[in-house]
Amino acid sequence: MNPSSGTLKGRIRISSLAKGYQDKDGNPVKVIEDCSVEFEPGLLNVIMGQSGCGKSTLAYLLAGYLNADHGNIEIDGRPVTGTGADRIMVFQETALWPWMTVTDNVIFGPVVGSGVAKNEARRQADELLERFGLIDFRDKYPSQLSGGMKRRVEIAQALINSPDIMILDEPFRGLDVMTRELLQEYYLTLFEDTRLSTLFITSELEEALFLADRIYVMGPAPDNIGQVIDIDLPRPRTFDVTASQRYLELKQQAMVYLYAGTDDGGGGATGQ
Repeated sequence: MNPSSGTLKGRIRISSLAKGYQDKDGNPVKVIEDCSVEFEPGLLNVIMGQSGCGKSTLAYLLAGYLNADHGNIEIDGRPVTGTGADRIMVFQETALWPWMTVTDNVIFGPVVGSGVAKNEARRQADELLERFGLIDFRDKYPSQLSGGMKRRVEIAQALINSPDIMILDEPFRGLDVMTRELLQEYYLTLFEDTRLSTLFITSELEEALFLADRIYVMGPAPDNIGQVIDIDLPRPRTFDVTASQRYLELKQQAMVYLYAGTDDGGGGATGQ
């Protein structure tokens, strides 16, 4: 089911990566240690793991917001030394400017950062907002939007910059179930239309299974990525797939990896 990667951008190679912090007493805490993995381009790669395993830290390292203590990250053969236009990150918390309209939020990056003419940026923004069902809200302010609408605006805000890689750190966390499922469908349709290389962080197993081409399971810090699960569910994918026998088999397999060595013994809910 994997697309040909000959012309796709966004191949990520991580070699011997390490990152740690100091706790409040000044003691070193290892979060990621000796991590080596490759994410193929054109896939929706999902990283899962229990609370504190280093999922978000890995995402921040890939985005260039953090520097590694050791090791290397390469994207399409180029070393990551900081942030770059080839990567855009959507955070857990809203990143919209409250004093700007929806349109002005979306066009800020290309107009200010890339020098795109405002009229052209507005045209591109209108196309994205139409796609996300938000064209009638383009002149509204963030305070006038629901949580799900804000998330859609933020994805449009990222996409207008034409990144090679989308990094999403639990973007639908905290939303009600119906809104979350709607946004999962929005992003899945977008991905299946574009094959934009995606790294999606989540602590929700059902979300991972529904979205992913591959799930990378992180063990307790600093064990790093210990298992890779190929999700061979058909695309285009709808929620009907969650009732299939194959979905249930993959869910059982993933639960074994996620809860290995924990007190949950394969039950309970994952946490961030």
